[in-house]
Amino acid sequence: MRKLKLTLLALTAFLSLCAAQAEVHLPNIFSSHMVLQRDKPIAIWGWASPGEAITIQLDTTTVTATANATGEWKATLPAMKAGGPYTLTVTGSNKIQFEDVMIGEVWLCSGQSNMEMGIGMVNDATNEIAAATNAGVRLLMVANRWLPQPQTNIVADGINGQWKLCTPKTIAEGGWGGFSATAYFFARELNAKLGVTVGVIDSTWGGTRIESWTPPEGFAAVPALQHEYELVQLGDPRTEVHQQRLQSVITETEKWLEDARRAKADKTEVPALPVVPAELQFPHDLQQDTALYNGMINPLVHYTLRGAIWYQGESNLHDGDLYRSRMKALINGWREIWGQSEFPFFFVQIAPYNYGGDPEIIGPLWEAQTAAAQQIPDTGMIVINDIGNTKDIHPKNKQEVARRLSLLALSKTYGQSGLEFSGPTFKAMTIEDDKIRVTFDHADGLASRDGKPLTWFEIIDADEGGFMKAEAKIDGSSIVLSAPEVKHPVAMRFAWNMLAEPNLMNAAGLPCSAFRAGNAPKRDLLTLHVPEAKDYQLALDLDLNKLGANIQYEADHRAELHQPYDRIAYFLELQEANGPTQYLYASMDAFTDDLGKIGIPTVQSGAHFQQNIKNLTVYSNVKGIITGTNMKGGNIEFWPNNYGEANSAKVPNASATIYDFGDQPFDPADGYGSMQIHNHAAKQTLFALNHWKEGAKADLGIGNQSKGNPDWTFAANAGSYKSARLRVLVHLK
Repeated sequence: MRKLKLTLLALTAFLSLCAAQAEVHLPNIFSSHMVLQRDKPIAIWGWASPGEAITIQLDTTTVTATANATGEWKATLPAMKAGGPYTLTVTGSNKIQFEDVMIGEVWLCSGQSNMEMGIGMVNDATNEIAAATNAGVRLLMVANRWLPQPQTNIVADGINGQWKLCTPKTIAEGGWGGFSATAYFFARELNAKLGVTVGVIDSTWGGTRIESWTPPEGFAAVPALQHEYELVQLGDPRTEVHQQRLQSVITETEKWLEDARRAKADKTEVPALPVVPAELQFPHDLQQDTALYNGMINPLVHYTLRGAIWYQGESNLHDGDLYRSRMKALINGWREIWGQSEFPFFFVQIAPYNYGGDPEIIGPLWEAQTAAAQQIPDTGMIVINDIGNTKDIHPKNKQEVARRLSLLALSKTYGQSGLEFSGPTFKAMTIEDDKIRVTFDHADGLASRDGKPLTWFEIIDADEGGFMKAEAKIDGSSIVLSAPEVKHPVAMRFAWNMLAEPNLMNAAGLPCSAFRAGNAPKRDLLTLHVPEAKDYQLALDLDLNKLGANIQYEADHRAELHQPYDRIAYFLELQEANGPTQYLYASMDAFTDDLGKIGIPTVQSGAHFQQNIKNLTVYSNVKGIITGTNMKGGNIEFWPNNYGEANSAKVPNASATIYDFGDQPFDPADGYGSMQIHNHAAKQTLFALNHWKEGAKADLGIGNQSKGNPDWTFAANAGSYKSARLRVLVHLK
């Protein structure tokens, strides 16, 4: 009896499921209070039983559709003028009604945390939330979700996935501090200026990279991203290349099964089991190509939009000019999948912020964002270097961010005249004797925001020196630059620093973006940042990516240096794959008069030094390194030997239990090897090169290693650097 009861319950559940599947239903993006795009054909779609006839009615307009063999159906309502509220009715075997539907403007708002940042996190948040009752604005929040395959629906959980009226309650729900502040303020601006209902879709996730939001179609059309497109194709089970690669794995596995059975029968060793290649399981985290597109954008495709606003870039800081290609892939990819080639796309240039490391690393990204706005049709970029916060990556004045985005939309999309939507933009550069003249577009009323001299302009001489701070004078729509040290200027740059908050603006109060112009000579980091280097002669130049048992110098000038020398200097440059070049320069009184012993201390060189050094001078761009001239407290540990932690030389501040700046060499002489310069007075390793015979597994670093031994012993990290170079110099008497 119990078994029969369970069977009946199971049958009832099965029949209920079948009935539910047969009913007409629509994706969650359709709900009461939604906004449908005016003046464009309106797509309505969903699922039903195969062959089922569907009737869609909006106001007095009726269209029909028929579900295909897989139960999918789609209909298109003709374009309508702004208005409402209307009821949208969808009828098949059942009837669905959505109430309070408005025809107006619909914008997709996407990006990382600065777009995600909710209204509860901005300036004057309490009052903004209290005043957020706005019948002309509707809100839709998309739940955070990444997936390896494109989805057809968004999550509807009460907060996410349903259109809502804009009230103090609804705008403060969910997300990071509530609904996207930038999206809401943008909608508020458009509603006030256009007089129609504006719907905004908040599809955001903090800390994410642009490529995760990009569809496969976007990668396919950009030559610079072809390798990424190939990986996307390999990871998609629907593609032919995936199927072919998977078949090869199946064939290998079938052969393994035969070999394994034979090994079992013969009682011999079983061969290694083939593994599924990682590229067939792509993507496997939210930062990989297409992952967020699959979960948070693809379900929105077909929903007719006016355009999109985008606020992202911090997570792609090190991409430099490649970010321009990534923008092309994202924008053109979205346009292709929506079938709207005129899709307006407006975005925010990331604000100044102290990211650490090389302060100029942000310049190429800003330049790439500017180039994307200039080269991709129907796009625009706003600049916010005057309303950022170099100590907070999330500036709180999102009201002004949104106002500037709305100026772009009102001018470029809605055709309103008389609005200035851009700050000054670079037009041309000319050289006038010892000065540079820069002319601008959008230059009416060039002025200093704070009434002080214009800031963050630099120029560079053709013959010597680096970029120098320039005096900048406004001359109509131009600015004239000069500097006492620069007699023959050839190039300039503006705001080329992650901390730059320049004061140049136009009459509309809008700021100028970072840019550079001219042909800047390529200066060596050594001569650019180390003033005394001009008085030194190069003795040795070594590419540390070519380390090994036999040291081969790129340049060896020791035979040419016949004069006595009184100082020795070492200049180390290290660049990680996606980071700036770190450098350290250390010079000291000569600790040997034998030029054969100033390079890598191999057994063949006979170099073996464990001693203090005098008059240590240090220059470096690595955070925390103590710099200065003629300092006391330096020592070197140069030997080819093995060594231990014991502080046999009694170096001040050194430990006897860890590898640091006071270690003990021991046999064999042709052992691990140490080439280290220290500032023991500051408890710092300045640079270390150990175990060079191991090549890519040598130890290499500047400053104290943060994890492990301070002197990088056993780091085995040399292969992690994109480039690594060591130069040895001497000062001739």
